[in-house]
Amino acid sequence: MKQGKPKLINENGRRIDNRLPDELRSIKIDVGILKNADGSAYVEYGNTKVIAAVYGPREVVPRYEELPDRAVIRCRYRMLSFSTSERKSPAPSRREIELSKVIREALEPAILSHQYPRTAIDIFVEVINADGGTRTAGITAAALALADAGIPMLDLVASVAVGKVDGVLVLDINEIEDMYGEADMPVAAMPSLNKITMIQLNGVLTPQEFKQALALAMKGIKQIYELQKEALRKKYVEVGEQIV
Repeated sequence: MKQGKPKLINENGRRIDNRLPDELRSIKIDVGILKNADGSAYVEYGNTKVIAAVYGPREVVPRYEELPDRAVIRCRYRMLSFSTSERKSPAPSRREIELSKVIREALEPAILSHQYPRTAIDIFVEVINADGGTRTAGITAAALALADAGIPMLDLVASVAVGKVDGVLVLDINEIEDMYGEADMPVAAMPSLNKITMIQLNGVLTPQEFKQALALAMKGIKQIYELQKEALRKKYVEVGEQIV
């Protein structure tokens, strides 16, 4: 598997895509892109491209799944067949089912679901193009779609992954760094509350590296959070201007 491993950090400290270790990929965010969804968002982390849509609060079907004290939060993460270099089967994979659960659990702490008992809030995350970080881009997009749908939240949730490649901690890893790196740590948080809602680790980090990786992730999350807020401001300023 590891034969033919590319050099991920060059002699100048630059990564394979010429970024510095603490540098995010270029990020693009648009809100309210789908007319028929209650809320929607489009997010790019470099070549990773994700659309999120939210429907609800709405009636729970089947009814036996409803909860008397809060809304049911349901999430489906899916990689489209053309999103990877080799065509993916349209049938949901174990990884997609797992990441659907991960994304839902990363968002649930932010959603004031008790305000909508006996209803459902459905979140759909569709990966259009995959180049590493699909779950983190999906969480960032889904949080924006929830806000666009007017779902009350404690805060937006932003997410990014920190990796360890060639012994160096790097922010917002791409697919090659994920494939050949020594560790991958996705993190999601509500930045204004300084509360982490998801943290996972694949690979091995020392306790000191873990602390450094978490600090690096929070630095990136705060940058993404500002871009999220700016995207929401931009949409609603435009809507306000159209009304006037």
